[in-house]
Amino acid sequence: MSAPAIVADDVASRARRRIALRLLPYVLLMYVIAYLDRNNLATAALQMPHDLGFDYRVIGFGAGIFAVGYVILEIPGTIIIERWSARRWLSRIMVSWGIVTVGMAFIRTPHQFYTMRFLLGLAEAGFFPGIIVYLTHWFIYEDRAKAVAGFMAAIPLSFAVGSPISGLLLGVHWFGLHGWQWLFILEGMPALIFGVVTWFYLTDWPHQAKWLPADEREWVIHQLESEKRAKTSVRAYSVWQAIRHRDVLILTALHFVQNCSAYALAFWLPTMLKRLSGLSDFRVTLLVALPNLLGFVAMQVNGWHSDRTAERRWHTAIPLWVTAAAFLALSVKDWGTIPSLFLFSIAAASLLAFLPSFWSMPSAFLSDSAAAMATGTINCVAAGLGGFLGPAFVGNLAARTHSFRSGFAVLVVALVIAGVLPLTVRVRGHVVAPSVGQ
Repeated sequence: MSAPAIVADDVASRARRRIALRLLPYVLLMYVIAYLDRNNLATAALQMPHDLGFDYRVIGFGAGIFAVGYVILEIPGTIIIERWSARRWLSRIMVSWGIVTVGMAFIRTPHQFYTMRFLLGLAEAGFFPGIIVYLTHWFIYEDRAKAVAGFMAAIPLSFAVGSPISGLLLGVHWFGLHGWQWLFILEGMPALIFGVVTWFYLTDWPHQAKWLPADEREWVIHQLESEKRAKTSVRAYSVWQAIRHRDVLILTALHFVQNCSAYALAFWLPTMLKRLSGLSDFRVTLLVALPNLLGFVAMQVNGWHSDRTAERRWHTAIPLWVTAAAFLALSVKDWGTIPSLFLFSIAAASLLAFLPSFWSMPSAFLSDSAAAMATGTINCVAAGLGGFLGPAFVGNLAARTHSFRSGFAVLVVALVIAGVLPLTVRVRGHVVAPSVGQ
């Protein structure tokens, strides 16, 4: 290898490492805070029915109505991040949802509960797809699945770490407030604090990064520009044509099914384990941590292997079929605490392993702006409809049948069919780019 090539490789290695160390730990922390505030209701639901008189239907509908607010600003928020400023918009999002989370502590009626969950979805809209788009501003294609896996490790970590902390907070009764109220107050505060920090810490684009040495900054700008040129289509497409792209529609349907399953499992897992085990609230939250720790490992391994092999489709399909097998077993009979926990762990790990390869697909065949719109569209429909229907549907069936098994049975069929969809996506090839002015 020639001396210039060795120098170039050294610059590339240093730039990739420096960017990863600078950005990934912080966006991981941001998403941990987001997931704590989005899903601490699952732990609070261990007490809220007793204190407020809410049944499974009320709790399930409240969990789902979050997604309706989320849908409204999802796509506009993602486009704002692409065309304006990621750090400013993400900062605004975090401060907004922190305020709403603290306000959740003071609800008294189902309508107040629904309103606050709706506002939480409205406040958080655009956060997740915005981060996905933001990562494409910094990470070259070969590193993207690992970057997504590093960022999305926040999902299992927020449950693994947050569930026991939330369980401890359920035992707090300061100043006449219930434990679930302190859970919302204390877990809403980090979003307020780090929302302000985000404004000053993140950098929107590589050319603005004073923390990157000049040679490393030039390297990453050149690499990303080369990728953009390679993906440029001979024909310009409008915004509407971009989001109607065949593969975008396939990915939307695919992620909708995954989200229905993931939200239903994540939200009802503490309640199901409580019913199975009869353990205290805190011990139940410790059990909830186990599937998510396994999910953390599965996500990193699948993301790493997807990048190593440069393969996305099978790395997305197989986890859905594994989840279907676990759900099928759970729908057949009540297995008891330990076997059920094992099956829950397999399902959770597979649903999480799906994410890195899946979210690396849009940027593989779409230009930057088109990928931003498509990412917002996919997450809008999937997180919106899936996030609403999953918990609400399973909760309603559980209220009617006094069992969660029927909900799993329905999801099995959907997951088997959805597993075929990623195999039809054309990951490389024709690239859709929005026309100027759209």
